Amino acid sequence: MVPSTAHHRQGLPGIVCPVEHTVVLIPGDGIGPEVAQAAVLVVEASGAQVNWLPRQAGLAAIEAGESQVLPEATLEAIRTHQVALKGPCTTPVGEGFTSVNVALRKHLGLFGAVRPVRTMPGVTTRYSDAQVDLVIVRENTEGLYAGIENQISEGVVTSLKVVTESASRRIARFAFEYAHSRQRRKVTVLHKANIMKMGDGLFLQCAREEAKAWEGKVEFESRIIDAGCMQLVQSPQAFDVLLCENLYGDVMSDLCAGFVGGLGVTPGANFGDEGRAVFEAVHGSAPDIAGQDRANPLALIMSAVMLLRHLAETTQDVTCTTCADRIRDAYNACLLAGETTADLGGSLGTMAFADAICKRLS
Repeated sequence: MVPSTAHHRQGLPGIVCPVEHTVVLIPGDGIGPEVAQAAVLVVEASGAQVNWLPRQAGLAAIEAGESQVLPEATLEAIRTHQVALKGPCTTPVGEGFTSVNVALRKHLGLFGAVRPVRTMPGVTTRYSDAQVDLVIVRENTEGLYAGIENQISEGVVTSLKVVTESASRRIARFAFEYAHSRQRRKVTVLHKANIMKMGDGLFLQCAREEAKAWEGKVEFESRIIDAGCMQLVQSPQAFDVLLCENLYGDVMSDLCAGFVGGLGVTPGANFGDEGRAVFEAVHGSAPDIAGQDRANPLALIMSAVMLLRHLAETTQDVTCTTCADRIRDAYNACLLAGETTADLGGSLGTMAFADAICKRLS
């Protein structure tokens, strides 16, 4: 599944990577293996020295004979090597399996989801003139998504929303550190503390207290989430980094993706302690077009760019930054030239799009 030709392994002239980085590769299922193959091709052509370690998850793991959608061998590989690139995975419906994404976050302590959203060159939307450039930072471990539900009586169900000071402070600190490290100007916390005064109130309080350490470096503001959604739709360029609880962050991620063309042009990552991180395409596995060379690999390629920047930060390998910049410039050039898949207005297949990006690497 992992292409590694001598031509692509050589990379580009002038790129000499001092170290080979081992990255766990989870192709996933549906269109996952196709978009993963495209992403690997582009990363290798950029000159980045990555040793891909394939592991299974999702329906592909079950079909390979595993008893779980997230095998222990996959988890152990990520624990060992700290980073992974994951294609879309399918969780079988109605068969008692836990979501692959939820299981990854739980077992690996991936407390912070990061979803950058920016206007893409050549991708026309209703918000193209706004030049959207924002990041959603989402708490990953608790809130209503903790999944603590009980049926009290016939026709009566309760869902428990869990908010802790430790997790709220951790994600708020992460958001400010992320904003400062990437020269972002402002963090906006979205909440409903006017109604959920204790739960959302605690999240808001922790954000306010963490903001004090960043005065003069990163601006801070809060928005009640319903008003914040209206203001986002009216003027998305007024926002920068959005700090959200789990459920709110999930909703806001998809809402904001709509500003720039959808989930096919938005990357994603989940971060934990000690540099552990999983980078992923956040769109679905689209089994209806699997194997037809029609899938758009851009979201996973963009996630791979995030991965390379992460490797540069955690290993001080500056060549990873150079490779990331070259890939970004190459896919931007392809978008401007209309050298894209059909969903973006072009006519290329999955691998032809990847090849077009490789040809524009410079």
